[in-house]
Amino acid sequence: MEPSISIKNLALSFGNLKVLKDLNLEVGQGEFLVLLGSSGCGKSTLLNCIAGLLDITDGQIFIGGRNVTWEEPSQRGIGMVFQSYALYPQMTVAGNLSFGLKNAGLPKAEIEERVNRAAKILQIEPLLKRKPAALSGGQRQRAAIGRALVRDVNVFLFDEPLSNLDAKLRADLRVEIKQLHQQLQNTMIYVTHDQIEAMTLADRIAIMRGGQILQLDTPHEIYNKPASKYVADFIGSPTMNFFDGAIEGGDQLRFTTGDLSFTLEGYEFDAGSPAPGTAWFGIRPEHMLSGADAGNAPIRMNGQVNLVEPLGSDTLARVTAEGHSLWIRLDGQAAIASGDSIAIGFDPARANLFDKTTENRL
Repeated sequence: MEPSISIKNLALSFGNLKVLKDLNLEVGQGEFLVLLGSSGCGKSTLLNCIAGLLDITDGQIFIGGRNVTWEEPSQRGIGMVFQSYALYPQMTVAGNLSFGLKNAGLPKAEIEERVNRAAKILQIEPLLKRKPAALSGGQRQRAAIGRALVRDVNVFLFDEPLSNLDAKLRADLRVEIKQLHQQLQNTMIYVTHDQIEAMTLADRIAIMRGGQILQLDTPHEIYNKPASKYVADFIGSPTMNFFDGAIEGGDQLRFTTGDLSFTLEGYEFDAGSPAPGTAWFGIRPEHMLSGADAGNAPIRMNGQVNLVEPLGSDTLARVTAEGHSLWIRLDGQAAIASGDSIAIGFDPARANLFDKTTENRL
C-alpha cells in the first residue's frame, strides 16, 4: 500500500544552523504517528515542513503519492491544528469553521453540511452560535479541530494542541482525539513533548533529538526496548534507574558497578554477546521489587528510603542502596515512610544495557 506521507532525505537549515538532518520517514494510511521530543529537537519544524509552512533546504515530501515539496499549504490536502486556537474573535464558531470553505468557493449547502457534520463529531453543536470569548479552553480547541475537520482531507497535523489546557482537560481531550482517529481512520501526525500523550495516542512514536529521529516504533517497543540511553531516560516517569559500570567476560557475563557485581543471566542482547567494556545498566522503577518480593529476586540489596511520593494508585519512593539513588514503584497502599530501611531487588532479564561510548542499546 502506498504510504500516506513519505519524507525523503529532508534537510532544513537556517544559515549555518542545521535544524533537520537528512531525515527519512514514512507514515502509513490511517496511521496515528506522534513526533516526540524535548524543546528544540525539530518536531514542530518537521510538522511545518510537511504542512508547507517552511521551505525545506533539501529532500522531498510526498502526500498521497504526490510530490508536494514546493506546493502551497492549501494545495497539500491537509488540515492543521495549532497550539494556539487561532480562532477569529469576531466570528462565531460556525463562522470560524466555514471561513476557509467560503474562501474556497464551495456551495453554501455543502459548507453547511460539512460544518454540521464536524460539529456533531466533536459534540460542539450547541456552541455554533457562540464567539470564542464565550468558550472555555477545551471548547476553543474543539472548534480549532473542527476547522481542520471541515476541510474533508486525508491528513491531519496537530502541533501540541493540548499544551495550553489544564491537566483534566488535557486528559479528556486526549481521549476525544483518540476516538476521533478511530472514527475517521485518517492519517494523523501529532507533535508533543508530553510522553503520556505520545504513549496513549500513538500507533507509532518517532523520538527526535537534534533534528534526527532516534527511534521509530510502537509505544510498547520504545518503552521496553529503547534504542539508546537517551530514549530510555526520556520515556517513563519517573525516569529509568541507571547503574554506571562495566560488563566483564568469563564463563558468564557479569555487570559490575562499585561493590555490586551480578551475572546477566536472562538478558537478551540485541546482537549476540558484546565485548567486555564500560556500560550503563538501566532498570525501570516498576521492575524494582521490594520487601518480601525482593527476597526472590536474583539481585538483592538493602536500602534506605529518602523520599516518598504517594500518588493514590501507586507510591513512588526514592531509595539509596549500595551508593546508588534509585526510584522504586510500590502499591498505592504501601506503608512506607522516609527513613525506613527496605530490601530491594531486581531481575537482570527485565533490564536494558547501553554501551558507555555510543549509548546505543546492547
